[in-house]
Formats: sequence, structure tokens, C-alpha cells
Amino acid sequence: MGDYERAQAVEFVRALCHQLHEMTTQLERLERQGVTGTNGRACAMRTEATALRKDIREAQRLIDRLRRRYYLEGPPSAPRPTSRAATAARSSRS
Repeated sequence: MGDYERAQAVEFVRALCHQLHEMTTQLERLERQGVTGTNGRACAMRTEATALRKDIREAQRLIDRLRRRYYLEGPPSAPRPTSRAATAARSSRS
């Protein structure tokens, strides 16, 4: 592994962390709205939130894998959202 690959990994992790922050902020905004209705808008917002959660998990996995592979320092990828909806979703899978 050369310096070039490591430098690329550093920049990619930086960009992923930035995107992760933006996605997490967007998800928190959606969850604060607390959409519980059954109309089309509520359904679309729940679908968007589900897609964001999936993208957030994938970004966290990529960041962690790159940090391990290229021995990059830094905190683990951002913690998963701990909103009531996210907590309920995790506990329902148990």
C-alpha cells in the first residue's frame, strides 16, 4: 500500500464523513416531524427515512472498512441515530 492509496483513502473517508453528517441531519429532521399519517406525503417521508437509514449504515460500514484497511486513525463512524423511531426499529428486530 503506497502513500497515494492512503491519501486517497483519507480523502474518501473525509468526504464520506461529511456526507454521513448531512444524511444524519436530514434523517433527524424527518423524524422530528413525526409523520404518522397514512396519506401519500407521510408514506413518502417514511420511505425517504428508510432509504436514509440504509445509506447511513452503508456509509458507516465503508468508513470503518477504509479506516481498518489503511490503518487510518479517527473515531469510529458516527453513532447511529438514537431517536425514538430508530430505537424502536432496532428493538423490534430483536
